[in-house]
Amino acid sequence: MASQCSLSALFSIQSQLDYALDNATNQQEKENLVYQYLRKLDDKDDLRIPDFDEGLEWLNTEGPLSFTRELAGKVVVLDFFTYCCINCMHILPDLHQLEKKHSVKDGLVIVGVHSAKFPNEKVLQNVQSAVLRYNITHPVVNDGDARLWHELEVSCWPTLVLIGPRGNLLFSLVGEGHREHLALFTSTSLRHYGDQVLLSDHLVGTKLYRDSLPPSLLSFPGKVAVDSSSKRLAIADTGHHRVLVVSSIGQVLYSIGGPESGRKDGNLDEATFCSPQGVVIKGDTVFVADTENHLIRKIDLLEGQVSTLAGVGFQGTDKEGGAMGPQQPISSPWDVALGTAGGEEDNVLWVAMAGTHQIWALFLANGKLPKGSESKAGMCVRFAGSGNEENRNNAYPHKAGFAQPSGLAPAPEEPWGCLYVADSESSTVRSLALKDGAVKLLVGGERDPLNLFAFGDVDGKGVDAKLQHPLGVAWAPDQGLLYVADSYNHKIKVVDPKTRQCLVVAGTGEAGDVLGPGLTESSFNEPGGLCVGDGGRVLYVADTNNHHLKVLDLDTKTVSLFPISVEDAVDSAPTKSSGPCKVPKLPKSASRVKMPPLAVSPGQTLNLELVLSLPAGTKLTEDAPSFWTLSAEGNEWLVGSQVVTGDIQDLSQPLSIPTILPTVPKATEASPFITLSVWVYCCLAGGGACMMKAASFMQPLQIGSTPRKGSVTVTLAHAF
Repeated sequence: MASQCSLSALFSIQSQLDYALDNATNQQEKENLVYQYLRKLDDKDDLRIPDFDEGLEWLNTEGPLSFTRELAGKVVVLDFFTYCCINCMHILPDLHQLEKKHSVKDGLVIVGVHSAKFPNEKVLQNVQSAVLRYNITHPVVNDGDARLWHELEVSCWPTLVLIGPRGNLLFSLVGEGHREHLALFTSTSLRHYGDQVLLSDHLVGTKLYRDSLPPSLLSFPGKVAVDSSSKRLAIADTGHHRVLVVSSIGQVLYSIGGPESGRKDGNLDEATFCSPQGVVIKGDTVFVADTENHLIRKIDLLEGQVSTLAGVGFQGTDKEGGAMGPQQPISSPWDVALGTAGGEEDNVLWVAMAGTHQIWALFLANGKLPKGSESKAGMCVRFAGSGNEENRNNAYPHKAGFAQPSGLAPAPEEPWGCLYVADSESSTVRSLALKDGAVKLLVGGERDPLNLFAFGDVDGKGVDAKLQHPLGVAWAPDQGLLYVADSYNHKIKVVDPKTRQCLVVAGTGEAGDVLGPGLTESSFNEPGGLCVGDGGRVLYVADTNNHHLKVLDLDTKTVSLFPISVEDAVDSAPTKSSGPCKVPKLPKSASRVKMPPLAVSPGQTLNLELVLSLPAGTKLTEDAPSFWTLSAEGNEWLVGSQVVTGDIQDLSQPLSIPTILPTVPKATEASPFITLSVWVYCCLAGGGACMMKAASFMQPLQIGSTPRKGSVTVTLAHAF
C-alpha cells in the first residue's frame, strides 16, 4: 500500500496535538484540542488503512472481522501485542477499563492484533492460551506474519492504533503508560463521530474461547516450590488466582485465594490474589509474587493469615526503591527466592521485578547489599539492573541490564555464590554475584547487549547455546547443576556452571502433553517454573499451558503427572464449593466397561494405561479439547474426595494416568473401585462432520493390608 497510509504519515500531524496537550491546563481545553485535530483529519482521504488479510485465525469472534463489514461505523482500537511482552500485559487493565466504559453498541471495538516476536508465539494454540491466561475477551487476530504491523510500519510492542468509522487512521500510542490519552482520544472520537451520525450500534458477533473449555484442576500454573524439610509443595495456580500448599503425595493442605481475582489480606479463607506467579515455601511461611496486583504477599499458615509485605496495589515506575515495603510501589514481580545479604540467614527475599527489568531485595530482617548501605527490616530496594531492557553484563550491578527477568535460583554455596536469573526476553540465563553484584552471562543470547532477538534451540556452551524465552531456573546443590525451564522451546534443560555447557533433559521441542516413555519422548507446553526435590533426584515442573504439575524422575528417566487431591475443585470459570466437584455426566450412548478386580497395596502407585481407538477415518478435534476424569464415587478417600482431570491430545500411544493409593485405607464392606471416564471429540478426516464419543472404565480394587512401594499397571482399552 502507499506510504501515506502508514503511521509515519500520522506522526507529523499527531505530534503537534501531543505537544499542545502537554501544555493544556484543563480537561475542556484538551477535549477541544482533540476535536480540532479530528476535524483536520476528516478533510484527509489518504489515511485509510488496509483490511486484515483473509485466512487469518481469529479468537473470541464468530468469524473474521473486516473494516468494510463488521467494523464499519465503529471506532476501533487496535492493540498490536505479543503475549510474552510485559509492557503489553501492563496495558491490558487500560483496555479492560475502556471496554467497561464504552460498549460495542456505543461504537467502540477493541481488536488485539497478535504480532509475534518469537516463533513459538505464532502458534494459534499458544495464542489461545495467552488469551485465556490474561482474560482477554475482545476479538484477537493471530497475524503470525505481522502483515498489518509491517503495512502500518509499527515499530514496537505494545502499540495502540485508533481507527475511525471509515477505516481511517486517527491516533497512535506507543508503549505503556498512556491511559489518560487513550481514554481522552477514545471518548472524544466517539462523541465526534456520534454527532456526525457516522457510528453504528450493531453488535459484533462474539464467541469466547474460554466458554468451550473442559474442567481443569489447575489453570496455567506458573511456578512451584518445595520445602526441603517438610516436603510440602507450594503451587501458584495462576489462572485460578490462588496458591495451593500440598503434601508430597498431592493432598491439598491449604487453598488460599480464588476463584476470582482480588486484592485482600486477612484470613486464609478470605484473602485474594491476582495471577500469582513466584512462590517460595519455608516451614509454615509462603512468600508470593502477586504479579498482577504488583505486590509481595506473605502467607502465614500457622497464624492463618495473609499480609502484604511490599507494593501499593498498582503498577509502580520507581527503579530505585528504598522505602518500606508497604509504601514502595513495584512493578510485576514474577518470581521470589529466599537468600542472605549481610545479616542472618534468609534475611532477604530476592524479587525478579519483570516490569522494570531489575532484581530487587525485600529485607525480612536487617541486612546489607554488596556495594550498598545498611537496610532495615521491611525495606524494599533495587539490587541489580539499570531499568533499561537490555542484555547487558557488568561488574557494577546498577549498570547491568536485564530484559524481563522471570525466574530466580539462589546458589549461595562456594564456589558459586550467586543468584541465577532466567532473563526471558534476552533468552539468557545470567548469574548475579552475591558478593559484589557482578552480572555475567551463563548461557544463551549474544554479546550485543541491545540484541534481544538472539534466541533458538541449540545445545552448547555459553553464548553458543540458545534458548527461547526461559521463565524458570532451579538449582540442585548436591549435583552442582542448574535446571532451566526453556519455556518457548517446550523443554527442560540443564546447565553445568563449571563448563557452561547446556543440554536438553526432557521435552521434544514441540508443544504437547505426552508422558514418556522417556524424558526426551515426553512433551510440555510452555513450562513456566520448576523446582528440585528429593536431593536432586526429582524435578517438579509447572507445565503451564497443559494445566498440570509434572514430576521428572531423573534416576528412572521418566515423567509422570503429579496427582493433586483437593476438596474444592475449580474449573475454567471457578466458583467456591462446599463439597467435592462431580464428574460431568456421561451420555446414555457412552460405553461402560467393568474391569476384573485388581490386587493392589496401600501406598502403591496405580498406573492406568489408557488406550483408545477412534472410528475409522476420523481424527481428534483440536478446537474441542478431549479430556478424562478420575473419580471414586462412594469411595472418595481413594482420590482425595475429588475429581482428577486431564487433557487427551494424542491417541497414537497409551496415555499414562498415575494415582497414589492412600497408605491407610478405609475399611469397606465391598471392594472399592475407581472410575476413569473419557470424553473424546473427533471429526471426519476430510471434514464435514464432528462427533463426541464417551466411555467409562470401572476398576474394582482388592486392597491388601500391608503397605508397599512400587507401582501396578492396568491397561484400559476401548475402540469407539
